[in-house]
Amino acid sequence: MNAPVNDQAKAPVAGPAADPVLEAVDLRLSLPGHARPVLAGVNLTVRSGETVALVGESGSGKSLTARAALGLLPAGADVTGEIRVTGQDVLALHPDRLRALRSGTVSMIFQDPRSAMNPLRRLGDFLTETVRGTARADALPGLLDAVGLPARVLRQYPHELSGGMLQRVMIAAALLPGPRLLLADEPTTALDTVTQAEIVTLLARLRAREGCGLLFVTHDLELAAAISDRVYVMYAGRIVETGPAAALFENPRHPYTRALLAATPRLDSPPGPLPALPGRPPDLRTAVTGCAFAPRCPRATDLCDRETPAPRAGVACHHAELPS
Repeated sequence: MNAPVNDQAKAPVAGPAADPVLEAVDLRLSLPGHARPVLAGVNLTVRSGETVALVGESGSGKSLTARAALGLLPAGADVTGEIRVTGQDVLALHPDRLRALRSGTVSMIFQDPRSAMNPLRRLGDFLTETVRGTARADALPGLLDAVGLPARVLRQYPHELSGGMLQRVMIAAALLPGPRLLLADEPTTALDTVTQAEIVTLLARLRAREGCGLLFVTHDLELAAAISDRVYVMYAGRIVETGPAAALFENPRHPYTRALLAATPRLDSPPGPLPALPGRPPDLRTAVTGCAFAPRCPRATDLCDRETPAPRAGVACHHAELPS
């Protein structure tokens, strides 16, 4: 379990009047040779100055949803719906406009910083390649200081830094162009617990300072609760529950959300094994009828097997009104 983020690092929740910087509208994505869609009607919104967490098991479609905001889609993908960044539909943009969007409006912090950096180039080249010749290059010294890095890292190579320091370099590189939207794809997965807490606190502080929207992709519910204003829970390519972070974790309504929270290690948990969620998410090679979670759900009925539940009041479940 990750160390919690200091509550003072969290900015106030963006008000309803704040401009959306990311909107996915009925986003659907299918791949050749797969029986069920990878994304099956995803709807989500991130507003300026807001941190939104996207949580779920591995393979649920979280990372692909984030990458779609950059137009980074798998070869042969069949995509419908819209994904808008600052009002621009990424799926319909000309390549030149898409390139401009990636170099200034939206940035991404990848899960493994080493895979995103050229091991033969100095980190200074990596940091400045998207802002060379612009006024934002002048912001580099202050940004390095903000992420806790000395100026000497500009002359160093990736192999000379630890994983935590490299992730700080990645954060600085993502913020340097002054993006309106920041995408963080499980940026703490490869780090130890203490470094994870430092990186998450740093992200929260810098996001508040820059005023951008942040989509934080994670499978760690404790982390999502600590950093986010709102949460989307994803299962098998669908959003199954969404709401303000505090309310969702205090009173989860979808059986999947409840099962994830029950399986989260806590210091005050009773002795013995944690409750395990039986079964596995549906394979992409298997078509799904009705609710994708039904084979693993203790509340499933014939209705669940027949009909896909439509979202109602933030939860997509036929039996959400039943007490836990």
